[in-house]
Amino acid sequence: MEGSLRIGGQELIRHASDGKPRPLPSWRPLALLCCFFGFAALLIWRAVDLQVLRREFLLDQGKARFLREVAIPAHRGMIRDRNGEPLAISTPVDSVWANPGELLLAGRDAIARIARLLQLETKALISDLQARREREFVYLRRQITPSLGQKVMDLQVPGVGLRREYKRFYPAGEVTGHVIGFTNIDGHGLEGIELAFNDWLSGQPGAQRVIRDRLGRVIEGVELLREAKPGHDLTLSIDLGLQYFAYRALKLAVQRHDAVGGSLVVLDARDGEVLAMVNQPGFNPNVRAQLIASHYRNRAVTDAFEPGSTLKPFAVAAALASGRYTPRTTVDTRPGTLRVGGHVIHDVHNHGILSVAGVLERSSNVGVSKIALSLDRGRLWSLLAGAGFGRRTGSGFPSEVGGYLSPMPPDSRIERATLAFGAGIAVTPLQLARAYSAIANAGVLMPVSFLHRAEPPQGRRIMDETVARQVLLMLEGVVTVDGTGTKAMLAGYRVAGKTGTIRKVVAGGYTREQHVAWFAGMVPVKAPRFICVVVINEPRDGVYYGGQIAAPLFRDTMAAAVRLYNVPPDAVPGRPSDGLIVARGDKP
Repeated sequence: MEGSLRIGGQELIRHASDGKPRPLPSWRPLALLCCFFGFAALLIWRAVDLQVLRREFLLDQGKARFLREVAIPAHRGMIRDRNGEPLAISTPVDSVWANPGELLLAGRDAIARIARLLQLETKALISDLQARREREFVYLRRQITPSLGQKVMDLQVPGVGLRREYKRFYPAGEVTGHVIGFTNIDGHGLEGIELAFNDWLSGQPGAQRVIRDRLGRVIEGVELLREAKPGHDLTLSIDLGLQYFAYRALKLAVQRHDAVGGSLVVLDARDGEVLAMVNQPGFNPNVRAQLIASHYRNRAVTDAFEPGSTLKPFAVAAALASGRYTPRTTVDTRPGTLRVGGHVIHDVHNHGILSVAGVLERSSNVGVSKIALSLDRGRLWSLLAGAGFGRRTGSGFPSEVGGYLSPMPPDSRIERATLAFGAGIAVTPLQLARAYSAIANAGVLMPVSFLHRAEPPQGRRIMDETVARQVLLMLEGVVTVDGTGTKAMLAGYRVAGKTGTIRKVVAGGYTREQHVAWFAGMVPVKAPRFICVVVINEPRDGVYYGGQIAAPLFRDTMAAAVRLYNVPPDAVPGRPSDGLIVARGDKP
């Protein structure tokens, strides 16, 4: 009888005759060995195929999945005031991005966790990801704090990563908002100085190849393709200390008189640099929700109004330059009205017979109209055109307007008369401040600049030095107890200036309900250092004269300016000012 026995995995055959096991056939181990060698050869071939024959293809495939070219953000240049105080800086932040396809595969729960951290709607986020599934890169939230970015990465959700960016921050906020402007989220200037000098401030982004893991994290930097070049810093002429005082004073004045708005400009009389420029209503460039066009418009350069009586000094200057008038030449303003054709020009009061200086001091419309009508047709117009009215100042500020001045000298007598007291012409506060620089600088008109200059620029003479000095002294007479600018008086300093009040132009003519109040002046008279122009648009509390609401604002701002710059007083106690002597016709 035969049987079989399996020992150690080998089957032996036992014969009934002798009971001894017999070995398996010899071909079986050989077959098994061939199988082992076959598998080994197959593995070697596969290795050669992957490592040699298809190496480049597989490397490219690997790079396509993990090797990325990422941008290196460039730091935007800092904006500083003339004393080095920061007005605009860029701070590092993170932005969260995602590969929509990978993030959708992570599931709704993962997306919901991301949405909660980023304060997004889960349903809306899923819908957005599905709509952009074919893309490999979409932003989920821009410019978040690095700490929040780390919380997002701690979730370890596939397809979600961080990108380093820079966010623009404005330390002075609303105080300098209209001058500095703002950038968009990508760091490109949209308004103000940020737009005017965007190319100078902008850097050039760099590029780098990196290896990312499946979660989007950078594992290793492979190659620097292009270095990032930071933007250049910019130093402005603005004085942040004076800017703050001007901003606070203007805001209080606009609120106190329930005005629609207002502007204030301070120039350095010596070189035309803008030391302060503020507007109301204001806006905070750090708060994107406040970026409303009606609020962030820099009204000091974009809004033009009739300047009213603040233009009378130029009519007087044209008269003096003609040689037919002196500061003491008399003008009969009786009975307080003047008929020109079919129109009647009025004074607030019947001022009687005035000197030319008295015409300015009392702000007589009748007197200055008679003076203008006695001059050659184009004399006043030529002086105004030379002073830059009707053209932009050349400051380079975006959206600046040129106002309006007739392209040719007016022919009609009424237009010549009304032009003398600032009707039929429109100017911006910056234009008026620049024009007054000619009076402050002995007849030399200074170019306006928002940049701090190392050397004073060359101005352009538009009136004789003697004429400019005479007008300056006459304007000092305006700021006396007998003038319309009494509230602009500054203790210890001689002040020269001119008030102005104008009715606003509406469809069909001038309205009686809406006014614009002006004051333009300079201090100190002995050696003018500051020029300040104030305009209050539509005060609605019943007080609207420039001498009542704009002059006090000039005084408060100039008080801060002379204190900040340590300007010595020039008034002599007990002695009448030269301007008052000229206005009264007394001998000095």
